[in-house]
Amino acid sequence: MTPMNALNSRTTSVLALLAPVALLGACAMSGPSGSAGPAFSQAGLPAAVQVPDGHKVSMETVGVGKITYECRAKKDMAGQFEWVFVGPDAALNDRRGTMVGKYYGPPATWEARDGSKVTGTQVAVAPAAAGSIPFQLVKANPAVGMGAMQGVSHIQRVATKGGVAPQTACDAAGVGQKQVVDYQADYIFWAPVAMR
Repeated sequence: MTPMNALNSRTTSVLALLAPVALLGACAMSGPSGSAGPAFSQAGLPAAVQVPDGHKVSMETVGVGKITYECRAKKDMAGQFEWVFVGPDAALNDRRGTMVGKYYGPPATWEARDGSKVTGTQVAVAPAAAGSIPFQLVKANPAVGMGAMQGVSHIQRVATKGGVAPQTACDAAGVGQKQVVDYQADYIFWAPVAMR
């Protein structure tokens, strides 16, 4: 066997041994929803909306839908008016684009296709890009029903696009009028490490 053939043979043997390792690595990098790619990282998020240590991602979704606002008088401010958030209506899709649940309210409710659902209380918000609703951290209430939402402790709203209150006038003549705006956001569901 020539030195070149021996080198090629050793290289082929090493590659054959490393193939299963590479395959395992690829599986480990799949997202929690089974999609390809690395798991979600909080590294670039403002500290206020980061989930505390001791939790891990249980599901990643992309919410695509609409938010309704209503023109109302400002509380305790006679003669002033504002657009008030009424509620969302969005499909929750996995990273492949398959619908896995829905998000609606009030109250804000995240429901998986298996019927399990959670509501929650806002913990913090942080500014997003201009023209987009803020990032948000929600502490989830105990889930109703068995399924994907069981054990969820926190929900993050990140990667927001659109969804801000209308720019049209809201005044006394418009009180009670509703406007619907399009939006998109990633909803990342977290559970305590011991739960999953």
